[in-house]
Amino acid sequence: MTIGDRIRALRKEQKLTQADLAAKVSLTYIQIGRYEQQKSKPSADVVRRLADALGTTADYLMNGDSQAVAATKVTDRELLDLFAAVEELDDQDQKMVKTFIDALVTKRRVQALA
Repeated sequence: MTIGDRIRALRKEQKLTQADLAAKVSLTYIQIGRYEQQKSKPSADVVRRLADALGTTADYLMNGDSQAVAATKVTDRELLDLFAAVEELDDQDQKMVKTFIDALVTKRRVQALA
C-alpha cells in the first residue's frame, strides 16, 4: 500500500469525501486527490495534519507501520496514551493490565447476553 492508498482507505473508512478531508487540513479536494493518486507527495507538515485529521499517526501514513495500525482503529486519544504508557511497564504489570481488560470485556459481553 502507498501513502495515497492509506489516505484513501482511512478517509473512506471514516465516510469522508475528499472535500471533507481537505477542509479539515486546510487544502483543496484537488490536492487530496493528487495525494491519493500518487501524483503528488505531501510535505511533512501536511502528513502530520492528515494523520491528525484521520486519527492515525504520520508513521502509519508514511510507512504503513504495523504497530501504528492499532492506532488507526482506536479513536480515543486518552486510551491510546494509556496503552502507550502500559507498553512501558514491565511484563508482569502488562499481563495484569491485559487480564483486567479481558475480565472487564468478558463481563460486559456476558451482561449483554443476559
